[in-house]
Amino acid sequence: MRFAVEEINNSSTLLPGISLGYEMVDVCYLTNTIHPVLYFLSDNRSQLEVQTNYTYYQPHVMAVIGPDSSVAAVTVAHLLSLFLIPQITFSATTQALSDPRDFPVAFRTIPSTEQQITVILQLLQRFRWNWVIVLSSDDDYGQQNLQTLQAQATWPCIAFQEIIPVQRANQEDGSIHQRMEDIVRKMVQSTAKVVIVLSLELPLLTFFQEVIRQNITGLVWIATEAWAIDPSVHSIANLSSIGTIFGVAAQEVPIPGFADFRVRLPSSPTEGARAQDVQGTCNQDCGRCLPKARQYDKKLRETGDRIDFNVYSAVYAVAEALHKLLACNSSEGCQKRRVYPWQLLKEVDEVDFSLLNNTVTFDEKGDPPTGFEVIQWQWDVPDRPFKRIASYDSLREQLNIFVEDITWHTTNNMAPKSICSEQCEPGHKKELIGSISCCFKCVLCEAGTFLNKSDNYTCQSCPSDMWSEPGKDYCFQRLVIYLKWTDLTSILLILFMTSGLSATLGILALFLRYSDTPVVKSAGGRLCFLMIASLSAGFCTIPLYIGVPTEAKCICRQAIFTFCISVCVSCITVRSFQIICVFKVAARLPAAYDFWMKHNGQQVFIGLVFATKLILVGVTIYMHHPAPVEPTVSSNPAVMHLTCNAKYKSSMISNNIFDMGLSFMCFCFAYIGKALPKNYNEAKYITLCMICYFTSWVALFLVMNVFEGMVVTVFGAATVLSNLFSIAVGYFGPKCYVILFHPERNTAAFFQTAIQSYTMRQN
Repeated sequence: MRFAVEEINNSSTLLPGISLGYEMVDVCYLTNTIHPVLYFLSDNRSQLEVQTNYTYYQPHVMAVIGPDSSVAAVTVAHLLSLFLIPQITFSATTQALSDPRDFPVAFRTIPSTEQQITVILQLLQRFRWNWVIVLSSDDDYGQQNLQTLQAQATWPCIAFQEIIPVQRANQEDGSIHQRMEDIVRKMVQSTAKVVIVLSLELPLLTFFQEVIRQNITGLVWIATEAWAIDPSVHSIANLSSIGTIFGVAAQEVPIPGFADFRVRLPSSPTEGARAQDVQGTCNQDCGRCLPKARQYDKKLRETGDRIDFNVYSAVYAVAEALHKLLACNSSEGCQKRRVYPWQLLKEVDEVDFSLLNNTVTFDEKGDPPTGFEVIQWQWDVPDRPFKRIASYDSLREQLNIFVEDITWHTTNNMAPKSICSEQCEPGHKKELIGSISCCFKCVLCEAGTFLNKSDNYTCQSCPSDMWSEPGKDYCFQRLVIYLKWTDLTSILLILFMTSGLSATLGILALFLRYSDTPVVKSAGGRLCFLMIASLSAGFCTIPLYIGVPTEAKCICRQAIFTFCISVCVSCITVRSFQIICVFKVAARLPAAYDFWMKHNGQQVFIGLVFATKLILVGVTIYMHHPAPVEPTVSSNPAVMHLTCNAKYKSSMISNNIFDMGLSFMCFCFAYIGKALPKNYNEAKYITLCMICYFTSWVALFLVMNVFEGMVVTVFGAATVLSNLFSIAVGYFGPKCYVILFHPERNTAAFFQTAIQSYTMRQN
């Protein structure tokens, strides 16, 4: 501070014609803070009077530089804020001073604790140290830094944290040493290799002696600025054996001429003699103090101009504020007038100048733009105990580490690892051991799941159209299989469909040609054409089983065939019942027969069947919506088969239970009419059709329970074809055979003869 004051007073540009004065006090670490600040607040008569308005009050000083510790700085700031006297501290990092609402007078030339913790956390991230020990001193400095670390830390996990005891009055040394032993013993048992020490320098002298005594080696120690360049800790015997020591320190800015100024000789013999008589004060002009200054000169040079520049720039900040307040210029000098602290405070808040190529200014919190740097302790380089290995850019909030400058105190000169658990391989999730996020075991993700980078603790399921192998961190598209038009199976189905449709159309043409013949009339007459139309529509549903299934395809596939088969079976049923009525009911129950014929019983029955079927199909579609789904094939989950309904079995039963009942009724009527004339006796053909119908659907149900995938789709299409062919061939085949190859049987006389023969047998 004296060096800066002398430079300013000797300058002809900054404060021409104005000389700065100063008074220094020793706050004795922490115990002597209130007395000096009250002295500064007093007037020239060393009195502090109680006034209602201090606007024009003239205290003993215009500004205060310091004190150095955070606790003392906060205490002083409380008092100075009442009088609006600017305070610029040079080494107090406490976050409390950054609130202008509480301390409008507080400024500092050293970054805050918040930035210091940010530097430490970025250092941990750079070397992937996520398992650390945190030690904090049992004082305000240690606890405030610990709170800031806990508030900001999202990266490292704390293996454990302990409080380093601080020697206090009336406290036995034995309890302090016992506590130190317990802490160090706990460190020996821990797997963490990085230790963050948030402490002032005094408690560490005893602590590190205990660390050396218990022979702790190979650790990485991270020091806060309070002891990062402390020469007394650095000079502890055998301290180099404990491992690698990093420290967060203020940026080093060399001050030209300052090192020589500390050890300069008195300007004149009389000056030195006069200095000895001023209230017993001592400085380098005093003959008694010069040897001491020279004795410590080597250590002071080794620590570098870090805190020195902070003090130096603080003095210049006050001078720059006075320069603006007094409207100084090199030609006219400065306006010599009375200045009050609150006027100076406003100008200090707005200073912005360059000093030794460094910008000196204060932000809205009173903090400087400068940042910290990281230094490494070394003992093998003379005159250089602290080496810079990283710098921090406060604007970009980025730590730039010079890895090549780091010397690791390890066997292979490699950075030690400090992790609780090794990182999991890709495709393995973390399963926490206890409640600490850094301690976990790796669990393989199962097939069909993957590990999302945003969540390392959960294996997420792949989307429905994707799959993954076990232990993968990605999913791949499943192979989608469906019945393609180019498949051989599809070609065969189309050939059978074409054959059946052609045969049905041939039957239609033949029945149209011989529609007035007895064979066509006995087969059902006009009902035959309804059955043939239904068969044709049924054959046309086969293409719905081929290609990518859509909702429309699925609905048509499920509805059209069941309508067709219901119409055909109902027509056969009502035809069989009609024949029974003619030969048996007409004679025994003529009134019932007349009622059946008069009210068009055939058409009413078929209409009721159609309406009932329509309701059943509608309910089935509503309950088992046939929209396309993509179930996996269990034998190979990487393959998917496109089908219509995941509940196809339930849908099949719902659609066919009515047809089963109708078929059973048809079978019963055909069996009752087995003794009718041969021309009208269709029992064996109808029985063949119904047996084919029952057998095909039972077989399909069994296939659906045994197989899956495309086999079920193909067998479903084959079931449709078999039912249609059974009706076409079993019911219409014999009629076509008679029409084409035995026309003599297709005459009224032949049918009349058969009826007479049946009547004679009955009589």
